[in-house]
Amino acid sequence: MLGLTFEHRGNAAKVSPLSACRKMYGLNVKRMKKITYKGMRKMNNKATKVRYGVVFMLFITVIVNYMDRSNISIAAPFITKELGIDSVTMGLIFSAFGWTYCALQIPGGWVLDKLGNRNTHAIGIAGFSIMTLLQGFASGFSGMFLLRVGLGVFEAPAFPTNSKVAASWFPENERARAISIYTSGQFIGLAFLTPTLIFLQQSFGWRGLFIIAGIVGLAWSVLWYIFYRDPNKSNKVNQAELDYIREGDGFIEASEKGEKVKIGAKDFRIILSSRKLWGIFIGQFAVSSTLWFFLTWFPTYLVEYRGLSFIKTGFLSSLPFLAAFVGVLSAGFLSDFLVKKGVSKDKARKAPIITGLLLSTSIIGANYVDSPGLIVMFMSIAFFGNGFASITWVFVSLLAPKRLIGIAGGVFNFIGGTASIIIPIVIGFLVKGGNFAPALTFIACVTLTGALSYIFLVGKVERVKEPIDQLGKVAS
Repeated sequence: MLGLTFEHRGNAAKVSPLSACRKMYGLNVKRMKKITYKGMRKMNNKATKVRYGVVFMLFITVIVNYMDRSNISIAAPFITKELGIDSVTMGLIFSAFGWTYCALQIPGGWVLDKLGNRNTHAIGIAGFSIMTLLQGFASGFSGMFLLRVGLGVFEAPAFPTNSKVAASWFPENERARAISIYTSGQFIGLAFLTPTLIFLQQSFGWRGLFIIAGIVGLAWSVLWYIFYRDPNKSNKVNQAELDYIREGDGFIEASEKGEKVKIGAKDFRIILSSRKLWGIFIGQFAVSSTLWFFLTWFPTYLVEYRGLSFIKTGFLSSLPFLAAFVGVLSAGFLSDFLVKKGVSKDKARKAPIITGLLLSTSIIGANYVDSPGLIVMFMSIAFFGNGFASITWVFVSLLAPKRLIGIAGGVFNFIGGTASIIIPIVIGFLVKGGNFAPALTFIACVTLTGALSYIFLVGKVERVKEPIDQLGKVAS
């Protein structure tokens, strides 16, 4: 172990490590022998990297999540023809997901705090996968609308759960990177899945597309339940990694079955009366608005308004998603790098989001060009900006009181989720006459508003304090 050699009368004489310790330090050899090899290995253990496996699981979860949200955009041109649906009615189907997804964000946060990360995700993924599968059997507007409503029910706790898992497993100085990695799943997944989904659509029809996507999601829900554990329940993580997470302000005490959390009206007042939190709520609506244009109307924009073939649309529509993937990864790594270099959180965390939202306004440039290459260029710049701004979830764990992260995350996603209702419907009305220019102008204005909210409302990046009662306890 020590590998020591002592010179004695010109000859190299090897001695045992314990003897060497006794000669040099006067240690008790018998006591030293009581130290087991297992104990020595534990002393020499480096921190495990289990958290990297966890973020990979979140990455796959987000891919499955967005596959089931967005596959309707691929099927839309065929659904409208088979079911006899116009643009306004299709806008209602696009938005159906958002009604329950948005309405259940706060209850979803409560469910998360009660059931814990493992159970919430397993049930949610299985539920929305079943809703997706059943869409393959819809025979009219009502059935499709109701199944999209059901999809929103089970997807509601998804991103609050992702955020809480990241807060549980990652120290603060790595959290933006972790969030950017799993969030990138919605972009890289769709960049590569869009051509795949189009192939499935061409091979099996739009009904087969939904059925296959649902089966994939069900399989992943089982794998999540089998392999995921919170850090304090995992048998893969060692004490060194737990200490590293805890010392970095990670919330490793998150209980797998959830803790008894008392949430009252005063807790909602704390969240809803905070200027800082409203800044990130408005910003999230802006980020989500651009995203929901791409998740719903973008393929229709290319096929029906720009006159591109369905196959060419599959290729071109993947390019903005690739750009968004580069954007979200760049933002996360850049933000964490700046924090480690001592740059203030105000600049390191807010700069990528503000920059990204400003870049997203470039979507309006597509109104002034006719070349497919230039159209996709403006769309790619806008979606790169959307990806660059998509680390907004880091602000939930940075600003919200620790006790209320689940509920704050629910409100955050609720406000952002309203974009999934408003944007598809508004665009459906704006393009009723066949002109997408007003719709793109509308999206650009919304993203500009989001940038201004981070500049003027969020202010200094610091945790919102809970009011203290006269006994020195947190008021509840």
